[in-house]
Amino acid sequence: MLSSMLETKTKLLYGKLSYDLTGILFSVHNELGSFAREKQYADLIEKKLKDKSIQYQRECQVGDTGNTLDFIIDRSIILELKSKPNLLRADYEQIKRYLQICDLKLGILVNFRPKFLQPKRVLNK
Repeated sequence: MLSSMLETKTKLLYGKLSYDLTGILFSVHNELGSFAREKQYADLIEKKLKDKSIQYQRECQVGDTGNTLDFIIDRSIILELKSKPNLLRADYEQIKRYLQICDLKLGILVNFRPKFLQPKRVLNK
């Protein structure tokens, strides 16, 4: 009974899909390291998404803004990739705008440059 109560309180939005996606991100980081280019990370992520038969769209236009987001995973999650020393407030604001324009609930922002990968979940409230 206690475990079912905990599961209810800690249920993640798109839990299984985001778990699978996070596993792919860690795998890519382990293979390419911290100093590859963003396109190299995206290419390997795309290969791994295909291998796991996860639906995705890559390099999607964001409304009529002229901006391009990196991935939409299974029409549910925006995946935005970075490869720079630090994430900035502007990076979080960018993915929040994308979520609002695309009317999606969850984004994952990941910076591959740090030694230890820390994907960030961003919610559209």
